[in-house]
Amino acid sequence: MPKLGTIEQVKRFQEKCKTALDKFPLVVSLCHGTACCAIGAKELAAAFEEALNGEKSVKFIKSGCHGFCEVGPLVVVRPLDVVYQRVKPSDVPEIVERSLKKGEVIDRLLYRPRGNGKVYAKEEEIPFYAKQSKVVLALNSRIDPYSIDDYMAYGGYGALAKALLEMTPDEVLQEIVDARLRGRGGGGFDAGRKWKGCRSAPGERRHIICNADEGDPGAFMDESILEGNPHSVIEGMVIGAWAIGGTDGFIYVRNEYPRALRAFSNALKQAREYGFLGENILSSGMDFDIKVSRGGGAFVCGESSALFRSLEGDVGEPRAKYIHSVERGYHDEPTNLNNVETWANVPHIINRGAKWFRSLGTEDSPGTKVFSLVGKVENTGLIEVPMGITLKEVIFEIGGGIKEGRDFKAVQTGGPSGGMLSQSQLDLPVDFDVLTEAGSMMGSGGMIVMDEGTCVVDVAKYFTDFLIEESCGKCLPCREGLMHMSRILHRITEGQGEPKDMESLKRLGDAVAVASLCGLGTSAPNPVLSSIKYFEDEYLAHINERRCPGRVCRALISYHIDPDTCTGCGTCEKVCPVEAIQPVAGEEREEGLLRIIDLAVCDKCDACREVCPEEAILVESPAIALEHYRENVTEKR
Repeated sequence: MPKLGTIEQVKRFQEKCKTALDKFPLVVSLCHGTACCAIGAKELAAAFEEALNGEKSVKFIKSGCHGFCEVGPLVVVRPLDVVYQRVKPSDVPEIVERSLKKGEVIDRLLYRPRGNGKVYAKEEEIPFYAKQSKVVLALNSRIDPYSIDDYMAYGGYGALAKALLEMTPDEVLQEIVDARLRGRGGGGFDAGRKWKGCRSAPGERRHIICNADEGDPGAFMDESILEGNPHSVIEGMVIGAWAIGGTDGFIYVRNEYPRALRAFSNALKQAREYGFLGENILSSGMDFDIKVSRGGGAFVCGESSALFRSLEGDVGEPRAKYIHSVERGYHDEPTNLNNVETWANVPHIINRGAKWFRSLGTEDSPGTKVFSLVGKVENTGLIEVPMGITLKEVIFEIGGGIKEGRDFKAVQTGGPSGGMLSQSQLDLPVDFDVLTEAGSMMGSGGMIVMDEGTCVVDVAKYFTDFLIEESCGKCLPCREGLMHMSRILHRITEGQGEPKDMESLKRLGDAVAVASLCGLGTSAPNPVLSSIKYFEDEYLAHINERRCPGRVCRALISYHIDPDTCTGCGTCEKVCPVEAIQPVAGEEREEGLLRIIDLAVCDKCDACREVCPEEAILVESPAIALEHYRENVTEKR
């Protein structure tokens, strides 16, 4: 492949790629993202390849993540535009015979929401997709991420050609400024302002960096973009380098993302071959390339200054924020760092214009945002929604509500440094500033939904302990403040809390937020402070009543068997690892003797409750369980 050198050559090659794609009357797109591969997509791909056996009328694509992880593996058949869910290798012959050869829709493989009664065939009809507005993820189900030709068939690298050959760096920069693109990595800082600051900073070299160190528990947005459409990130970075005057580029990727690393590394190789990276890109006189650096798994290295130190080969420790990275970043030289999603938005802005971008979302938070929607919600997965959509719409319309019809309790936005929001905040719009005012944050896009069976004190303890493990320990407020907050939270969940603990947590949280050196420390108290703000009664139940409303904290719960529900099947007794469950002589039930739990022996492992077919195992406060034990066991004995 000769390197492309003019905008006419790029357009002609795009048309050639589109023609090559259009020659296939049928397309089978299999979600080959990490989630679907974990539940059988690799075996499914092998089955399709064997069944199609080089069939020239069908293009088979192992694409990136389609988003609807809950019902994977997913297969889309075009032009029927039918989405098949939970597909198994044994289904492949029927799909080939009926859908590909006869154009029939296989009803049993279509999506059926639980309790809805409806059947959905097309993607745009499925409630999970209906309210989404895909920009960054638009091509994830349509292209092979290992094929630059597929990307170019949909106009890929057209924005780069336009920027380099039809626009000046000033014009490109102004377009980003006018678009009001805010960084999608968590802080929501104005990208155009950052670009301008980097460009005007004194220095001979300017570094362009992509932060792909996605470390939030439950987050997989950047991973899915890199796996599904790596060329969009490369294109955005090169455009950014043109506008800023970047001399070299880096992508800092989590080492735990091997699939993303492979896809992106392959894309870099292809981009160089086609002339989109390297020397004299598109005959513009611009020299620019991107290197891959693998992170060691430290959460703190997602913070910009810690990332720079790690990239330089030093320990990933942050520095004071008054030193701006656009002036003194990587090797103390001007550096522009944005995350994966931010860079992936850039080609769309150059192609469609700032006005188009601002037509999406809200005035202060324009565009769309990619979220990983996980937790106790019916439809987990990867979503892209317009800014301004409410939390209620995301959770109850896209997410399908809470699993098993249980009650909603909280949603954690922004990852471990975000906050827990309650039922009363569900009407809040997804907006950088609004979420921050509510005590949470947008973060990089993790959204964890919790139901009535969640203990918010336990969750706050979990995230605090996570951040202690991930803190670099450089500054005292973060290092010591979080440790002391953790000790208090552990005491509360162990039934040893005191009324003064609430005020201590607030005071410590405020001190850590104000005095910590970097963003990890300043945002670390969010889970605790927000949970106290919106769920104070749950803290008080732990402290004053020695009761866990979520029935999670082991020291504050006990198990007992409901004699009116138990059928005497004995399933619980068989799985109990400590032999705490015994039959009660003379207490006959439908299938055998009533069982009871010896509270002195039970280690509260939850195995019995998980297997009980009648849901006869109840979790109560120790006082209630003890009363039941006395009534149903001691007195009868």
